[in-house]
Amino acid sequence: MSGACIAFTGGGTGGHVYPGLAVIERLREHWEGRIVWIGSGKEVERSAVEAAGIEFFSIPSGKLRRSLSFRNLTDIFRIMAGYYAARKLLSELAPVLVFSKGGYVSVPPCMAAVSLGIPVFTHESDLTPGLATRLNAKRADRILVSWEKTLEYLPAGQRTKAVVTGNPVRAAIGRGDRAKGLAWLGFDAGLPVVLVLGGSQGARQVNELIAAILPGLNGLARVAHQTGPGHAPCRPADAGYKGFEFVRGEMADVLAAADIIVGRAGAGTLWEGAAAGKPMIFIPLTGSGSRGDQVDNAEMLATAGAAICLTGTAATPEALLKALLPLAGSIEKRNEMASTARKTARPDAAAAIANLMLARIQKEQTP
Repeated sequence: MSGACIAFTGGGTGGHVYPGLAVIERLREHWEGRIVWIGSGKEVERSAVEAAGIEFFSIPSGKLRRSLSFRNLTDIFRIMAGYYAARKLLSELAPVLVFSKGGYVSVPPCMAAVSLGIPVFTHESDLTPGLATRLNAKRADRILVSWEKTLEYLPAGQRTKAVVTGNPVRAAIGRGDRAKGLAWLGFDAGLPVVLVLGGSQGARQVNELIAAILPGLNGLARVAHQTGPGHAPCRPADAGYKGFEFVRGEMADVLAAADIIVGRAGAGTLWEGAAAGKPMIFIPLTGSGSRGDQVDNAEMLATAGAAICLTGTAATPEALLKALLPLAGSIEKRNEMASTARKTARPDAAAAIANLMLARIQKEQTP
């Protein structure tokens, strides 16, 4: 199988890419063949994939929208172009399996793979399946989900090919060095560190809330603030605050340095925070810009006792400070939530998915 190829697809945000990279890490332990990634060409996708030493191919992609929009008419042509581009690419690559991590860019390659007789695995990180996953799942050989409860959202006919794996997390997340993280942030080992994650694309609401509560945290906690690309820090760096647009290779160390995580409730933030064993405060995305997946994710963790969820109008500076201060002031409360978070995580998810893929490939190639 050293000359064979496996194709990964998915994108739109880092949350669609990093879990796939975690699976690739484990695949490489047993797979000597070629691994490629088919994405939309967004910089957040390409840079992350190529930094991991993986070939990246971009195809035209149109966004799948649940609401009525004139752009649906124009994007349908991009989706069709993406299908034909993916079909041509897959015909040339001849992969033995296509693995989808979701996002609108994954739909044309999965459709093309099915038309060529190539097995498809699709994975869903969120509690409720997104539109791309629902479309891909119709003809996928395997539907991999992160939560047991997600099975309830699948049609009865699809549950027989569904497997609960958890969400894959990069191995480096569990190997972070707290001292290195503190040094990168410019913090000493004194007050607890609140790590604010707005996601790979930033989150204006989160940034504004943090700016509003910084005075209330003076002398009680330090804030490490990922603002998102193009968003300036709330104030100049000092002993109690460090703002930065994005974290790349240092993320594992920064997570290790954190005592509390505040941020959106995308699957990436949630599962990496759980794997790192951190108490979390979520401000999930709501309204027309969301299908409600972040609320579902956040409430699931909050119900388990691993997080606090501030949704919609409940996400005020006063409420955020009220949630933060007891955690900042009590290592016992932080440890209790951290312990629950670790129990939620599935550290073997990437290996489990890689093994399922390899077993399917071996079955395909056995006479």
